[in-house]
Amino acid sequence: MNGSVEQWSSIYYMLSLLAFMFLILFNQRIQVIMWLMNITRVLKKLERMVDECRSTLINTMRKYGCTLEDLNYTINELLEFYVIEPVERDPFGVIRRLEHLINLQRGKFREIVGRLAPKADDVTRKNIENMIEASIAVNTLYRIVRHFFILGKKTKSMLIIAQLEMALPYIMRFAEAYFNAIKVFSQGKPLGDGIGPLVAGKLMLNAEKKVVKDDTVIAEVPFEGRRLIVIKALGPGGEVGKPGKVIEELVEENGGKVARIIMIDAALKLEGEKSGDVVEGIGAAIGDPGPEKFRIEEVATRYNIPLDAIIIKESLEEAVGAMKKEIAEAAQRVVDRVKELIRERTKEGDIVIVAGIGNTMGIGQ
Repeated sequence: MNGSVEQWSSIYYMLSLLAFMFLILFNQRIQVIMWLMNITRVLKKLERMVDECRSTLINTMRKYGCTLEDLNYTINELLEFYVIEPVERDPFGVIRRLEHLINLQRGKFREIVGRLAPKADDVTRKNIENMIEASIAVNTLYRIVRHFFILGKKTKSMLIIAQLEMALPYIMRFAEAYFNAIKVFSQGKPLGDGIGPLVAGKLMLNAEKKVVKDDTVIAEVPFEGRRLIVIKALGPGGEVGKPGKVIEELVEENGGKVARIIMIDAALKLEGEKSGDVVEGIGAAIGDPGPEKFRIEEVATRYNIPLDAIIIKESLEEAVGAMKKEIAEAAQRVVDRVKELIRERTKEGDIVIVAGIGNTMGIGQ
């Protein structure tokens, strides 16, 4: 009996030793195989998301009169549209060149949407443009993940595969946010990013509005002896306007005699912070690629105009998704904060520019 027990103990010991040696020798390979399996699963999910984005765009275009037989081919080309950034080695004029490229991109999208959805009204066309931009973002993330996945397999580089595996949660957070946003864009619902235009809309509610260049609206609002000039993008289509250009022209028209510029925008919160919190700071609160922010900072510096920033904290998903209750409820608190700021830091007779920055989809004037 004792001999049998000792024999089984020896066998168990040898098997354990072999398993231990196997793990020591092949641990990295096993880990790489597990990473590749997980990346493959995520890649398939991204591919399905791209296919759904493509189907949504095609169905939307057909709903508004597209008769092109090669629509699928056209959408595939559109999803890989890109803009080459201007050279930065010679920084002189880089903002002007970047603005030119942004204008070209905007004109290109409008021309494509006008051709593919001829029966769509202006509001719907702008919403479709937003759908295209979100679809391009999802497709770009898919292509990047696929590239490093194939590259890692070809080169058998554990470093590339490990880095991709570690970055996947962050990549998928972006991809899912933009993927879910496409449905919101197609329905024309207000976005979390529209909190700035919502505040501006509240301030200009009963005032006479004037549509100026580049799909931007202004309204003069009297407030306790001050002259407020409120700015927002033209709604309710998906539009951000050109607040920087408009602010620059308004300051010049008034000879630089502007007491303050107050900017209101959504801002990405840090993990652990509460959505809808309102925070005050200084500077140009605008998340554009550069040209609009540059114009505002330049004209404010030229005429020594204080720049006040009021931001509303949101997550990425909340910014590009349908506006949540806690975000919408923050609008009135911001309106009250703006009025309090004007009372404290300006005097009667002053001119104050208030700009609501963000995508005004679903938000009128």
